[in-house]
Amino acid sequence: MNQIDALVPRGLLNLGDKNLSLNANPEGFSHIRVQLSSGLVTNIEAVSRSSKLPNQIILPRLVEPHSHLDKTFSWGEFSNFSGNYFDALDANFSEHKTRTNLSVSKRAERALALALENGIRAIRTHVDSFGSINEPSWEALIHLKEKWSRYIELQFVALSPVEFWSTSEGRKFASDIASLGGLLGGVVLPPFNGSSFKRHLANMLSLADELGCGVDFHIDESDKYPAAGLRQLLIVLDGMNIEIPVTCSHLSSLGLLPIDQIRRFADRLAIHRVGVVALPLSNGWLLGGRRSLNPNLRPFAPIDHLQKAGVIVGVGGDNVRDAWFPGGSYDILSLMAFSLPFAQMAPWERLGLAPFTTSPANLMNLVWDGTFYEGCPASFLLIEGNSWTDVISFGVRRKVIINGVLLEEGENFTFNSPKLFD
Repeated sequence: MNQIDALVPRGLLNLGDKNLSLNANPEGFSHIRVQLSSGLVTNIEAVSRSSKLPNQIILPRLVEPHSHLDKTFSWGEFSNFSGNYFDALDANFSEHKTRTNLSVSKRAERALALALENGIRAIRTHVDSFGSINEPSWEALIHLKEKWSRYIELQFVALSPVEFWSTSEGRKFASDIASLGGLLGGVVLPPFNGSSFKRHLANMLSLADELGCGVDFHIDESDKYPAAGLRQLLIVLDGMNIEIPVTCSHLSSLGLLPIDQIRRFADRLAIHRVGVVALPLSNGWLLGGRRSLNPNLRPFAPIDHLQKAGVIVGVGGDNVRDAWFPGGSYDILSLMAFSLPFAQMAPWERLGLAPFTTSPANLMNLVWDGTFYEGCPASFLLIEGNSWTDVISFGVRRKVIINGVLLEEGENFTFNSPKLFD
């Protein structure tokens, strides 16, 4: 495959002066001809408006900015029929006690195979951690990181109590995680012992800054105490000068505040260059349920207000078929479809598409941001259709191209079926 005629979202084209000659239809698509060679895009040209529109759409291979590969596909043994946060937590603790290298490896490899077929090129996964990379989850995932490196880039977040990073054991573990290119993680959820908790937050951030690794918090995953955790974090950041990337995952309860307060928080996040990963599916399932005072509330990060303040916001799938969420399929196109009604995000708008394409890549500091330019990787999703309705319809037909090679045609692409791991 060395030439493709297709439609591409105008906002994903980065062609310098050539952009001036590109037209876009009402859905934001431009008709282009892409030349490929040696695994790269070597030329991109606009196609005349008089030409027949192709019945295929190009998107970059996509990025999952927040997942849990260690517990994926465990719903069958550790379910949560009540659909609430604390029952999920109880089931999670029970599942963790049963983990083996084999069970984690089998489930995670099934997930990676599914993600590959669906067109994912990078995954950030949070890993339940109690202080050793010799735990079964870490042993399995470190092996898979190497095994799958040609196909999917794995990025790890060590999910431990915030207080743990203040201990000598935590400092040693943090050094091990940083050597893997990983991040430090923690749960920031009220109630807090204010001064003590802020001290531990500061210790964690200082340690990460010293090691040169990022931090990704589970923060305010709640339908109560709006933005209580974010207040603690911002107070600490106000008193520090760190260079590492900081990500706030969830930020669900922030969306319960009045708009003027949301805007003030958004501005402060932008000042500190804190990124956000919104997780509408698991938050919609676990939070604001039928037992709450207002069962119609579905707390999740206020994406549009954050974006307008200049905060980089990605949307992630979070848990897949475990106690925290019974659905999911490691499919960003499916996530995009579900987010359209829930978060009212339209992919034909630049700020509606970015959380599924360029923003996750930027949050994960990937080499390629997912825009198309001459010299970028020839790694695409080639989707059958010529409208966004084709992209976000269930059962969408797609081909995955990796470095210019169609997935099912390359002899080296041996992990191309989840059935291999059943």
